[in-house]
Amino acid sequence: MPTVHGTVLVVDDDDAVRNSLKFALELHGLSVRPYADGDHLLADGNLPDEACLVVDYRMPVWDGIDLLDCLHERDIHLPAILITAGTAPEIRERAIRSGYRQVLEKPLEDCSLLDGIRSALSEATGGLAGSRA
Repeated sequence: MPTVHGTVLVVDDDDAVRNSLKFALELHGLSVRPYADGDHLLADGNLPDEACLVVDYRMPVWDGIDLLDCLHERDIHLPAILITAGTAPEIRERAIRSGYRQVLEKPLEDCSLLDGIRSALSEATGGLAGSRA
């Protein structure tokens, strides 16, 4: 598969999951910036334009859907993938309506996350996504 440029912004309050994702994605040549929660992501004043968000649904302060909504309110539009330990149909529907490209259930055992990230970054670097005003 061709090299894809851009950054993966991983937001997960679980240290083990966040660090595992960072390690695994870097093994595939991706640049990863981990965040312990939505507040840390929102406090980063230097978010890249060519990026893909990978966000956990269940976090203490923000759930992943509210976080994406907040980013949109700030006119930050990045392709995003929601990961969750289990999801009810109404949560999946709400996530898709909010703009998530995919909703993936943990444990992440196949290539769905990596494929989704590569697709999102390919579009972002082509100017189709990842725009901010």
